[in-house]
Amino acid sequence: MGMPTDLSGCETSLSCASAVGHWNGTVHGFLSHSAATPTALAATLDAAPDFAQAHAARGLFCLLLGRAELEDAARDALRAAEAAGGGTKRERIYVDALRAWLAGYPSRAASALEDLLHRWPEDALAMKLVQSIRFLLGQPGHMRAALEAIAPAYADHAAAGYWHGCHAFTLEETGEYARAEAAAHRGLEQTSDDAWGLHALAHVYDMTARAEIGVVWLQTQTAAWGHCNNFRYHVWWHIALMHVDLGDYDAALALYDSEIRADRTDDYRDISNGASLLSRLEIEGVDVGPRWEELAKISEHRVEDGCLVFADLHYMLSLMGGARSGAVRRMLARMAETAEKPGGEREAIFRRPGLSAARGLEAYAEGRYASAFANLRAARPDMQTIGGSHAQRDVFERLTIEAALRGGYLSAAEEILAERQKRRGGAEDGYTARRRDLISTARRDARPVALTMP
Repeated sequence: MGMPTDLSGCETSLSCASAVGHWNGTVHGFLSHSAATPTALAATLDAAPDFAQAHAARGLFCLLLGRAELEDAARDALRAAEAAGGGTKRERIYVDALRAWLAGYPSRAASALEDLLHRWPEDALAMKLVQSIRFLLGQPGHMRAALEAIAPAYADHAAAGYWHGCHAFTLEETGEYARAEAAAHRGLEQTSDDAWGLHALAHVYDMTARAEIGVVWLQTQTAAWGHCNNFRYHVWWHIALMHVDLGDYDAALALYDSEIRADRTDDYRDISNGASLLSRLEIEGVDVGPRWEELAKISEHRVEDGCLVFADLHYMLSLMGGARSGAVRRMLARMAETAEKPGGEREAIFRRPGLSAARGLEAYAEGRYASAFANLRAARPDMQTIGGSHAQRDVFERLTIEAALRGGYLSAAEEILAERQKRRGGAEDGYTARRRDLISTARRDARPVALTMP
């Protein structure tokens, strides 16, 4: 009699049926961004405390959360996985991946899991982990290639819908919007709780300037993301962005209060949702009231974190909005310190583009728009490496354009607007249209754009 198999059809060293069930719940939870994932993982380890793959998965999940204190938890998980030993060859690769990331090389962790997929392409957990790690590294090309290499294995796979949802997102991030839209719908037809696939469609609507359709469609699909962990806040964030694009700022603020920041969590992804939305609204001249204060208070406690440039830059936005100039300076000093350290991939990203972007944000907050534009423009070519999506990084693109406008560099602002529109398949969104109107007015009246802005 052979070894038992998991949700993906992979042989597992688990011998207890209840442990296999809990492990399948963990895998399904991670694929669907379910709030139940930690509970399922804890139950797996309770039932099988020597299951090295589950310990390794716990460590990898901790690192994906981008918090300094969770790096210690990930190291504990690695020690537990190593102490457990055993497992199949496939399962032990998860331990190797965790070890590589903790050594400072998340790309090597992703590569280890990609190598695993060459031999066991049906391993849906490895598939989703590769997507998650490469996403943090800002590598949509790698994400797409990894999926397409294993496509035949997902024709009749239990996780086929999730594969399509992941593929949809990579197609969108690599500029194939029509294919992305079709792939996302295909995934949702097969797997109704595919929050990532639904979210891929939100990105398509954003990048193709179809905000009106997006708002209506997303709000009718809550079954696909109502079960989610804090990822549901991110879907509401997408809906709020569409309201901003349409100029319905009151609706965006209402969603900020009722959904996006209703729980006031301190996860960096939730902070980034809030900070980037408030920044977009202020760019449009909206008074956001005291909302920055809550984000700034949380971000002050993360000044020394330094796990991800993406997170740090959003903490900086929050500190700027909350007028925490001292904390901004401390964060800049710490970022410079991190950038000077020899080491792995994180330090390299802090060196470039992290420091230039952070210095540009500080200058912007202080009204030094020429310096802000110079620094933010210097960071632009490498901003992909901070991770996240085009939609998430767009707040920094908008601030670069705003710095150019307020500094009087109208032609430079126009060039960036044109590049941004080209990347979006030629679609002109509300932001671009409004900025072009500002430039036209400034040239006609021969006065600085800054005078028309808050």
